[in-house]
Amino acid sequence: MGVRAGYKQTDIGIVPSDWDVGPLGKRATFRTGPFGSALHKSDYTNNGIPIVNPMHIVDGRIAPTQSMTISEQAATKLADFRMASGDIVMGRRGDMGRCAVVRESEAGWLCGTGSMIVRPLNVNPDFLQRVLSSQRAVTAIKDSSVGTTMVNLNQSTLARLQVQFPPVAEQAAIAEALSDVDALLSGLDRLIAKKRDLKQAAIQQLLTGQTRLPGFHGEWEVKQLGQLGEFIKGSGIRKDEAASGDLAAVRYGEIYTIHHNVVRECRSRISKEVASTAIRLKEGDLLFAGSGETKAEIGKCAAFTDAIEAYAGGDIIILRTNGVCPFFMGYLCNQPAVQRSKASKGQGDAVVHINAAALGSIEVAVPSLAEQTAIAQVLSDMDAELAVLEARREKTRQLKQGMMQELLTGRTRLV
Repeated sequence: MGVRAGYKQTDIGIVPSDWDVGPLGKRATFRTGPFGSALHKSDYTNNGIPIVNPMHIVDGRIAPTQSMTISEQAATKLADFRMASGDIVMGRRGDMGRCAVVRESEAGWLCGTGSMIVRPLNVNPDFLQRVLSSQRAVTAIKDSSVGTTMVNLNQSTLARLQVQFPPVAEQAAIAEALSDVDALLSGLDRLIAKKRDLKQAAIQQLLTGQTRLPGFHGEWEVKQLGQLGEFIKGSGIRKDEAASGDLAAVRYGEIYTIHHNVVRECRSRISKEVASTAIRLKEGDLLFAGSGETKAEIGKCAAFTDAIEAYAGGDIIILRTNGVCPFFMGYLCNQPAVQRSKASKGQGDAVVHINAAALGSIEVAVPSLAEQTAIAQVLSDMDAELAVLEARREKTRQLKQGMMQELLTGRTRLV
Protein backbone atom coordinates (compact mmCIF):
# COMPACT_ATOMS: atom_id res chain seq x y z
CA MET A 1 0.00 0.00 0.00
CA GLY A 2 1.45 3.36 -1.03
CA VAL A 3 1.82 6.47 1.10
CA ARG A 4 -0.97 8.96 0.53
CA ALA A 5 -0.25 12.42 -0.81
CA GLY A 6 1.09 14.88 1.77
CA TYR A 7 2.68 12.15 3.90
CA LYS A 8 6.02 10.32 3.96
CA GLN A 9 7.49 7.10 5.30
CA THR A 10 10.03 7.58 8.13
CA ASP A 11 11.87 5.52 10.73
CA ILE A 12 8.93 5.97 13.11
CA GLY A 13 6.20 5.39 10.54
CA ILE A 14 4.15 7.54 8.22
CA VAL A 15 3.98 11.25 9.12
CA PRO A 16 3.04 14.45 7.28
CA SER A 17 5.55 15.60 4.69
CA ASP A 18 6.24 18.88 6.52
CA TRP A 19 7.14 17.14 9.79
CA ASP A 20 10.77 16.55 10.66
CA VAL A 21 11.87 13.24 12.16
CA GLY A 22 15.24 12.88 13.82
CA PRO A 23 17.14 12.03 16.99
CA LEU A 24 16.03 13.84 20.11
CA GLY A 25 19.66 14.73 20.84
CA LYS A 26 19.52 17.37 18.09
CA ARG A 27 16.51 19.08 19.69
CA ALA A 28 17.28 18.78 23.41
CA THR A 29 20.03 18.58 26.01
CA PHE A 30 20.11 16.17 28.93
CA ARG A 31 21.24 16.14 32.53
CA THR A 32 21.06 13.03 34.70
CA GLY A 33 20.31 13.55 38.37
CA PRO A 34 23.22 13.64 40.85
CA PHE A 35 24.78 10.52 42.30
CA GLY A 36 23.29 9.50 45.62
CA SER A 37 26.64 10.22 47.30
CA ALA A 38 26.21 13.90 46.41
CA LEU A 39 23.52 14.17 49.09
CA HIS A 40 24.06 13.54 52.78
CA LYS A 41 21.68 12.94 55.65
CA SER A 42 22.46 16.41 56.98
CA ASP A 43 21.29 17.99 53.68
CA TYR A 44 17.68 16.91 54.20
CA THR A 45 15.28 19.25 55.94
CA ASN A 46 11.59 19.95 56.31
CA ASN A 47 9.91 22.41 53.93
CA GLY A 48 13.05 22.76 51.85
CA ILE A 49 13.76 22.44 48.12
CA PRO A 50 11.85 19.42 46.74
CA ILE A 51 13.75 16.59 45.08
CA VAL A 52 11.93 15.04 42.12
CA ASN A 53 12.40 11.30 41.66
CA PRO A 54 10.28 8.98 39.46
CA MET A 55 7.82 8.31 42.28
CA HIS A 56 7.00 12.03 42.31
CA ILE A 57 5.97 12.08 38.62
CA VAL A 58 2.31 11.10 38.48
CA ASP A 59 0.01 11.37 35.44
CA GLY A 60 2.22 13.92 33.71
CA ARG A 61 2.53 16.15 36.78
CA ILE A 62 5.06 16.62 39.55
CA ALA A 63 3.75 15.65 42.97
CA PRO A 64 6.51 16.30 45.52
CA THR A 65 6.50 15.18 49.13
CA GLN A 66 7.76 17.19 52.08
CA SER A 67 9.59 14.08 53.26
CA MET A 68 12.14 14.53 50.47
CA THR A 69 13.42 18.10 50.50
CA ILE A 70 16.88 19.56 51.05
CA SER A 71 18.20 22.83 52.36
CA GLU A 72 18.77 25.83 50.10
CA GLN A 73 22.49 25.58 50.87
CA ALA A 74 22.63 21.98 49.66
CA ALA A 75 20.58 22.81 46.56
CA THR A 76 22.95 25.68 45.72
CA LYS A 77 25.88 23.26 45.71
CA LEU A 78 23.96 21.14 43.20
CA ALA A 79 22.93 24.05 40.97
CA ASP A 80 23.58 22.08 37.76
CA PHE A 81 20.79 19.69 38.73
CA ARG A 82 18.15 22.33 39.51
CA MET A 83 15.32 22.40 37.01
CA ALA A 84 14.13 25.40 35.03
CA SER A 85 10.64 26.30 33.83
CA GLY A 86 10.00 24.54 30.52
CA ASP A 87 12.31 21.63 31.29
CA ILE A 88 10.97 18.09 31.19
CA VAL A 89 11.82 15.88 34.15
CA MET A 90 11.79 12.21 33.25
CA GLY A 91 12.09 9.07 35.34
CA ARG A 92 14.95 6.90 34.13
CA ARG A 93 14.35 3.81 36.25
CA GLY A 94 11.50 1.33 36.29
CA ASP A 95 8.39 2.36 34.37
CA MET A 96 9.33 4.39 31.33
CA GLY A 97 7.12 7.25 30.16
CA ARG A 98 6.98 9.01 33.55
CA CYS A 99 7.69 12.60 32.60
CA ALA A 100 6.32 16.06 33.33
CA VAL A 101 6.91 19.63 32.22
CA VAL A 102 8.44 21.81 34.93
CA ARG A 103 6.18 24.79 35.61
CA GLU A 104 7.21 28.25 36.83
CA SER A 105 6.26 27.38 40.41
CA GLU A 106 8.52 24.31 40.27
CA ALA A 107 11.60 26.05 38.85
CA GLY A 108 14.61 25.59 41.11
CA TRP A 109 13.53 22.17 42.36
CA LEU A 110 16.18 19.48 42.21
CA CYS A 111 16.27 16.60 39.74
CA GLY A 112 16.69 13.46 41.82
CA THR A 113 19.11 10.58 41.36
CA GLY A 114 16.53 8.46 39.54
CA SER A 115 15.45 11.21 37.16
CA MET A 116 16.76 13.12 34.17
CA ILE A 117 16.32 16.68 32.93
CA VAL A 118 15.40 17.03 29.26
CA ARG A 119 15.81 20.65 28.11
CA PRO A 120 14.03 21.22 24.75
CA LEU A 121 15.68 23.40 22.09
CA ASN A 122 13.10 25.20 19.93
CA VAL A 123 10.55 22.50 20.74
CA ASN A 124 7.27 23.01 22.60
CA PRO A 125 7.89 21.27 25.96
CA ASP A 126 4.25 20.26 26.41
CA PHE A 127 4.26 18.62 22.97
CA LEU A 128 7.55 16.84 23.66
CA GLN A 129 6.23 15.57 27.01
CA ARG A 130 3.30 13.97 25.16
CA VAL A 131 5.68 12.32 22.70
CA LEU A 132 7.96 10.97 25.44
CA SER A 133 5.00 9.49 27.33
CA SER A 134 3.44 7.93 24.22
CA GLN A 135 3.39 4.16 23.79
CA ARG A 136 5.64 4.31 20.71
CA ALA A 137 8.35 6.24 22.55
CA VAL A 138 8.08 4.10 25.67
CA THR A 139 8.46 0.92 23.61
CA ALA A 140 11.44 2.34 21.72
CA ILE A 141 13.10 3.40 24.98
CA LYS A 142 12.58 -0.02 26.57
CA ASP A 143 13.94 -1.79 23.50
CA SER A 144 17.16 0.22 23.58
CA SER A 145 17.66 0.81 27.30
CA VAL A 146 20.13 -1.04 29.50
CA GLY A 147 19.07 -3.31 32.33
CA THR A 148 17.33 -6.67 32.26
CA THR A 149 15.27 -6.75 35.45
CA MET A 150 14.78 -2.97 35.61
CA VAL A 151 15.03 -0.56 32.69
CA ASN A 152 17.65 2.13 33.32
CA LEU A 153 17.49 5.00 30.84
CA ASN A 154 20.71 6.87 30.06
CA GLN A 155 21.43 10.05 28.12
CA SER A 156 22.79 8.36 25.01
CA THR A 157 19.70 6.17 24.67
CA LEU A 158 17.40 9.17 24.90
CA ALA A 159 19.59 11.21 22.55
CA ARG A 160 19.24 8.51 19.87
CA LEU A 161 15.45 8.28 20.22
CA GLN A 162 13.77 9.13 16.91
CA VAL A 163 11.12 11.80 17.46
CA GLN A 164 8.62 13.55 15.21
CA PHE A 165 8.71 17.36 15.10
CA PRO A 166 5.74 19.14 13.50
CA PRO A 167 5.99 22.88 12.83
CA VAL A 168 6.12 24.80 16.13
CA ALA A 169 2.59 26.18 15.73
CA GLU A 170 1.21 22.68 15.25
CA GLN A 171 3.15 21.41 18.26
CA ALA A 172 1.45 24.06 20.38
CA ALA A 173 -1.98 23.25 18.95
CA ILE A 174 -1.56 19.52 19.65
CA ALA A 175 -0.38 20.18 23.20
CA GLU A 176 -3.30 22.53 23.85
CA ALA A 177 -5.88 20.06 22.52
CA LEU A 178 -4.56 17.26 24.73
CA SER A 179 -4.33 19.63 27.69
CA ASP A 180 -8.03 20.45 27.26
CA VAL A 181 -8.88 16.75 27.49
CA ASP A 182 -6.68 16.43 30.58
CA ALA A 183 -8.58 19.32 32.16
CA LEU A 184 -11.85 17.53 31.42
CA LEU A 185 -10.50 14.34 33.00
CA SER A 186 -9.31 16.26 36.06
CA GLY A 187 -12.73 17.85 36.42
CA LEU A 188 -14.39 14.44 36.28
CA ASP A 189 -11.90 13.08 38.82
CA ARG A 190 -12.75 15.89 41.23
CA LEU A 191 -16.48 15.38 40.73
CA ILE A 192 -16.19 11.62 41.24
CA ALA A 193 -14.13 12.15 44.40
CA LYS A 194 -16.75 14.58 45.72
CA LYS A 195 -19.60 12.16 44.98
CA ARG A 196 -17.70 9.33 46.70
CA ASP A 197 -17.19 11.51 49.77
CA LEU A 198 -20.89 12.36 49.81
CA LYS A 199 -21.79 8.70 49.51
CA GLN A 200 -19.44 7.76 52.34
CA ALA A 201 -20.98 10.43 54.53
CA ALA A 202 -24.48 9.16 53.66
CA ILE A 203 -23.44 5.60 54.56
CA GLN A 204 -22.08 6.75 57.89
CA GLN A 205 -25.18 8.78 58.73
CA LEU A 206 -27.91 6.50 57.39
CA LEU A 207 -26.58 3.09 58.39
CA THR A 208 -26.01 4.14 61.98
CA GLY A 209 -29.33 5.91 62.40
CA GLN A 210 -27.63 9.25 63.06
CA THR A 211 -29.72 10.68 60.23
CA ARG A 212 -33.21 9.37 59.52
CA LEU A 213 -35.00 9.65 56.20
CA PRO A 214 -38.30 11.57 56.22
CA GLY A 215 -41.19 9.54 57.64
CA PHE A 216 -39.12 7.10 59.72
CA HIS A 217 -38.96 7.44 63.49
CA GLY A 218 -39.12 4.02 65.14
CA GLU A 219 -36.37 2.43 67.21
CA TRP A 220 -33.88 0.14 65.52
CA GLU A 221 -33.81 -3.44 66.71
CA VAL A 222 -30.61 -5.25 67.67
CA LYS A 223 -30.42 -8.74 66.18
CA GLN A 224 -27.84 -11.41 65.63
CA LEU A 225 -27.01 -12.20 62.01
CA GLY A 226 -28.09 -15.77 62.69
CA GLN A 227 -31.63 -14.48 63.34
CA LEU A 228 -31.83 -12.96 59.86
CA GLY A 229 -31.63 -16.17 57.85
CA GLU A 230 -29.86 -19.49 57.35
CA PHE A 231 -26.13 -19.98 56.88
CA ILE A 232 -24.86 -22.18 54.03
CA LYS A 233 -21.28 -23.02 53.08
CA GLY A 234 -20.11 -22.49 49.52
CA SER A 235 -18.10 -25.19 47.80
CA GLY A 236 -15.92 -25.92 44.78
CA ILE A 237 -14.67 -23.57 42.03
CA ARG A 238 -10.90 -23.61 41.93
CA LYS A 239 -8.99 -20.70 40.44
CA ASP A 240 -8.25 -22.66 37.28
CA GLU A 241 -11.99 -23.33 36.86
CA ALA A 242 -13.03 -19.66 37.02
CA ALA A 243 -13.10 -19.35 33.22
CA SER A 244 -14.31 -22.84 32.34
CA GLY A 245 -17.77 -21.97 30.99
CA ASP A 246 -20.63 -19.48 30.78
CA LEU A 247 -22.34 -19.73 34.18
CA ALA A 248 -21.85 -16.80 36.59
CA ALA A 249 -19.91 -17.45 39.77
CA VAL A 250 -18.38 -15.68 42.76
CA ARG A 251 -15.10 -16.81 44.35
CA TYR A 252 -14.20 -15.78 47.89
CA GLY A 253 -11.12 -13.77 46.86
CA GLU A 254 -13.28 -11.64 44.58
CA ILE A 255 -15.25 -10.40 47.60
CA TYR A 256 -12.05 -8.67 48.69
CA THR A 257 -11.00 -7.38 45.27
CA ILE A 258 -14.08 -6.92 43.06
CA HIS A 259 -17.39 -7.11 44.91
CA HIS A 260 -17.68 -4.23 47.36
CA ASN A 261 -20.91 -4.28 49.43
CA VAL A 262 -22.94 -5.53 46.43
CA VAL A 263 -22.17 -8.04 43.66
CA ARG A 264 -22.69 -5.89 40.58
CA GLU A 265 -21.16 -8.16 37.94
CA CYS A 266 -19.88 -11.73 38.15
CA ARG A 267 -16.41 -11.94 36.64
CA SER A 268 -15.94 -15.70 37.01
CA ARG A 269 -17.67 -17.99 34.51
CA ILE A 270 -17.82 -21.70 35.15
CA SER A 271 -18.92 -24.83 33.29
CA LYS A 272 -21.95 -26.95 34.14
CA GLU A 273 -19.63 -29.63 35.45
CA VAL A 274 -17.98 -27.22 37.90
CA ALA A 275 -21.38 -25.77 38.85
CA SER A 276 -22.59 -29.22 39.83
CA THR A 277 -20.20 -29.19 42.81
CA ALA A 278 -20.83 -25.54 43.78
CA ILE A 279 -23.69 -23.91 45.69
CA ARG A 280 -26.27 -22.08 43.63
CA LEU A 281 -26.99 -18.56 44.85
CA LYS A 282 -30.41 -17.04 45.37
CA GLU A 283 -31.43 -13.42 45.04
CA GLY A 284 -30.99 -11.81 48.45
CA ASP A 285 -28.06 -13.94 49.66
CA LEU A 286 -25.31 -12.26 51.67
CA LEU A 287 -21.84 -13.58 50.85
CA PHE A 288 -19.09 -13.48 53.47
CA ALA A 289 -15.43 -14.27 52.78
CA GLY A 290 -14.65 -17.14 55.15
CA SER A 291 -10.89 -16.72 55.03
CA GLY A 292 -8.42 -13.92 54.40
CA GLU A 293 -5.03 -12.47 55.21
CA THR A 294 -5.94 -10.18 58.11
CA LYS A 295 -8.44 -10.12 60.95
CA ALA A 296 -9.26 -6.51 60.09
CA GLU A 297 -10.83 -7.60 56.78
CA ILE A 298 -12.09 -11.07 57.60
CA GLY A 299 -15.70 -11.78 56.69
CA LYS A 300 -16.00 -8.97 54.15
CA CYS A 301 -19.56 -9.02 52.80
CA ALA A 302 -21.24 -8.56 49.44
CA ALA A 303 -24.97 -8.84 48.76
CA PHE A 304 -26.16 -10.87 45.79
CA THR A 305 -29.19 -8.97 44.51
CA ASP A 306 -29.74 -10.40 41.02
CA ALA A 307 -32.17 -13.12 39.92
CA ILE A 308 -29.65 -14.71 37.54
CA GLU A 309 -28.25 -18.22 37.80
CA ALA A 310 -24.99 -17.95 39.72
CA TYR A 311 -22.85 -20.08 42.03
CA ALA A 312 -20.66 -19.57 45.11
CA GLY A 313 -17.26 -21.18 45.52
CA GLY A 314 -15.53 -22.55 48.57
CA ASP A 315 -14.55 -20.34 51.53
CA ILE A 316 -17.72 -18.30 51.00
CA ILE A 317 -20.24 -18.37 53.83
CA ILE A 318 -23.74 -17.60 52.55
CA LEU A 319 -26.44 -16.05 54.71
CA ARG A 320 -29.74 -16.82 52.99
CA THR A 321 -31.68 -13.89 54.36
CA ASN A 322 -35.33 -13.63 55.32
CA GLY A 323 -37.26 -10.42 55.95
CA VAL A 324 -34.42 -7.97 55.36
CA CYS A 325 -33.23 -5.83 52.44
CA PRO A 326 -30.07 -7.51 51.13
CA PHE A 327 -28.73 -4.32 49.53
CA PHE A 328 -28.97 -2.54 52.89
CA MET A 329 -27.43 -5.51 54.70
CA GLY A 330 -24.50 -5.71 52.28
CA TYR A 331 -23.47 -2.21 53.27
CA LEU A 332 -24.32 -2.64 56.95
CA CYS A 333 -22.19 -5.77 57.35
CA ASN A 334 -19.08 -3.89 56.21
CA GLN A 335 -19.48 -0.96 58.56
CA PRO A 336 -16.61 -0.37 61.02
CA ALA A 337 -18.46 -1.50 64.15
CA VAL A 338 -19.61 -4.74 62.48
CA GLN A 339 -16.18 -5.29 60.96
CA ARG A 340 -14.58 -4.97 64.39
CA SER A 341 -16.94 -7.64 65.69
CA LYS A 342 -15.97 -9.96 62.83
CA ALA A 343 -12.28 -9.25 63.44
CA SER A 344 -12.65 -10.21 67.11
CA LYS A 345 -13.97 -13.61 66.05
CA GLY A 346 -11.37 -14.35 63.37
CA GLN A 347 -9.07 -17.30 64.03
CA GLY A 348 -5.52 -17.85 62.82
CA ASP A 349 -2.47 -15.74 62.01
CA ALA A 350 -0.95 -16.44 58.58
CA VAL A 351 -4.43 -17.23 57.23
CA VAL A 352 -7.43 -15.95 59.16
CA HIS A 353 -10.73 -17.87 59.20
CA ILE A 354 -14.23 -17.15 60.41
CA ASN A 355 -17.10 -19.67 60.54
CA ALA A 356 -20.86 -19.47 60.27
CA ALA A 357 -21.37 -19.82 64.03
CA ALA A 358 -19.12 -16.84 64.72
CA LEU A 359 -20.83 -14.76 62.04
CA GLY A 360 -24.23 -15.77 63.33
CA SER A 361 -23.46 -14.40 66.79
CA ILE A 362 -22.58 -10.92 65.54
CA GLU A 363 -25.11 -8.29 66.55
CA VAL A 364 -26.36 -5.55 64.22
CA ALA A 365 -28.91 -2.79 64.67
CA VAL A 366 -31.53 -2.84 61.91
CA PRO A 367 -34.51 -0.58 61.22
CA SER A 368 -37.82 -1.69 59.79
CA LEU A 369 -37.81 -3.35 56.37
CA ALA A 370 -39.42 -0.24 54.90
CA GLU A 371 -36.61 1.99 56.22
CA GLN A 372 -33.96 -0.50 55.08
CA THR A 373 -35.44 -0.38 51.59
CA ALA A 374 -35.58 3.42 51.59
CA ILE A 375 -31.94 3.68 52.68
CA ALA A 376 -30.95 1.12 50.06
CA GLN A 377 -32.68 3.21 47.39
CA VAL A 378 -30.69 6.31 48.39
CA LEU A 379 -27.41 4.39 48.22
CA SER A 380 -28.42 2.71 44.97
CA ASP A 381 -29.17 6.09 43.39
CA MET A 382 -25.74 7.33 44.49
CA ASP A 383 -24.13 4.20 43.06
CA ALA A 384 -25.91 4.77 39.75
CA GLU A 385 -24.76 8.39 39.60
CA LEU A 386 -21.18 7.36 40.30
CA ALA A 387 -21.36 4.63 37.66
CA VAL A 388 -22.47 7.18 35.05
CA LEU A 389 -19.60 9.52 35.96
CA GLU A 390 -17.04 6.72 35.97
CA ALA A 391 -18.27 5.51 32.57
CA ARG A 392 -17.98 9.07 31.25
CA ARG A 393 -14.45 9.31 32.62
CA GLU A 394 -13.45 6.01 31.01
CA LYS A 395 -14.93 7.14 27.70
CA THR A 396 -13.01 10.42 27.96
CA ARG A 397 -9.81 8.53 28.78
CA GLN A 398 -10.28 6.38 25.69
CA LEU A 399 -10.99 9.50 23.65
CA LYS A 400 -7.72 10.98 24.86
CA GLN A 401 -5.81 7.84 23.85
CA GLY A 402 -7.39 8.01 20.41
CA MET A 403 -6.59 11.72 20.11
CA MET A 404 -2.96 11.13 21.05
CA GLN A 405 -2.65 8.44 18.40
CA GLU A 406 -4.24 10.67 15.75
CA LEU A 407 -2.51 13.94 16.64
CA LEU A 408 0.98 12.67 17.43
CA THR A 409 1.17 10.79 14.13
CA GLY A 410 -0.33 13.61 12.05
CA ARG A 411 -3.25 11.49 10.86
CA THR A 412 -5.44 14.34 12.06
CA ARG A 413 -4.08 17.87 11.53
CA LEU A 414 -5.05 20.86 13.63
CA VAL A 415 -3.36 23.58 11.57
